[in-house]
Amino acid sequence: MLNYVWFALVAIAFITAIFTGKMPDIGTAAVSGAETAVNISLGLIGIMALWLGIMKIAEEAGLIKLLARIIKPVTKRLFPEIPPDHPAMGAMLLNLAANWLGLSNAATPLGLKAMEELQSLNKSNDTASNSQVLFLAMNTASITIIPATIIGVRVAAGSKDPFSIIATSLFASTCATIVAVLVAKLLGRLPVFHKTDPNNPPAKQTKGKE
Repeated sequence: MLNYVWFALVAIAFITAIFTGKMPDIGTAAVSGAETAVNISLGLIGIMALWLGIMKIAEEAGLIKLLARIIKPVTKRLFPEIPPDHPAMGAMLLNLAANWLGLSNAATPLGLKAMEELQSLNKSNDTASNSQVLFLAMNTASITIIPATIIGVRVAAGSKDPFSIIATSLFASTCATIVAVLVAKLLGRLPVFHKTDPNNPPAKQTKGKE
């Protein structure tokens, strides 16, 4: 679907440029945009490497496991279907920690690993469990304590105060996460979604149909 969207945007830009006589401007903008993208990407390497290294050190030092124990009461209430010592918990925590630090690109493989572990507890191959839905909601709206990626982009773009975004990002992402968790939990309780839950005991599903 995204490929169609991007193709449509490019086609509309070219057609508009042809009728308005601004084709040379498109070429100039394309070259300028490509140059800016490369500069920003190179500027992000240092920040990404720094925080990924810190996360790896924290993992090897056992800080991730310690953090998992500290927030265990919260995760147990949010994900009651997952055993506390299951690898899915650790994978989800690493993903959320990466998002907390604003490392969106680095969080992607960690999120895929977490989903893989969650799927090992799922009884269906084509229907997401409540835990998977909730984790996806938290991953998408995740609280961002230090928006490292955005700060890196602002530094590369020449911002005079690249860290001014921290308070705004923290407030907005916290509100988004609260709403995401509440909506995921509320929708999961609705009969129309609850009876399609792959992890419902057969007896409950039968009773609901009666």
